[in-house]
Amino acid sequence: QVQLVESGGGLVQAGGSLRLSCAASGIIFSINAMRWYRQAPGNQRELVATIVSGGGTNYADSVKDRFTISRDNARNTMYLQMNSLKPEDTAVYYCNADVKATIVGRYGDYWGKGTLVTVSS
Repeated sequence: QVQLVESGGGLVQAGGSLRLSCAASGIIFSINAMRWYRQAPGNQRELVATIVSGGGTNYADSVKDRFTISRDNARNTMYLQMNSLKPEDTAVYYCNADVKATIVGRYGDYWGKGTLVTVSS
C-alpha cells in the first residue's frame, strides 16, 4: 500500500510564494514519474508539472518560469516551489506518482488527497 500526502497549501497574496510537498510512504521499491495536478472550482483537473526519476521536468505553459518542481529520491518526496502567484493559481493541488512496490511488480498510479492553495488579489 502506498500513500501520497501533500502539504504546504494555504492562503497567500498575489505575488507571493508557497512551497508544496508530497511525501510518498508505504511499500516502495521505486518511483518513476511524479506530477503535480491542480483543479480549480468548476474546472477540469490539469497537469501542472512533471518530474521523472532522472530529474527531467516539464511544465504547463501557464506556470513556466514561476513554478519549479523538484524531488528528493532518498526521501521519496516531491516539491513544488510556486513564485509570483496569481489569483488564477487558486486550486486544489494534487500529487500523483507512478510507484512500484517490488522489483518484479508493475508501476501503479497513486494520488494524494490534495492541498488547497488560495491566492488573493
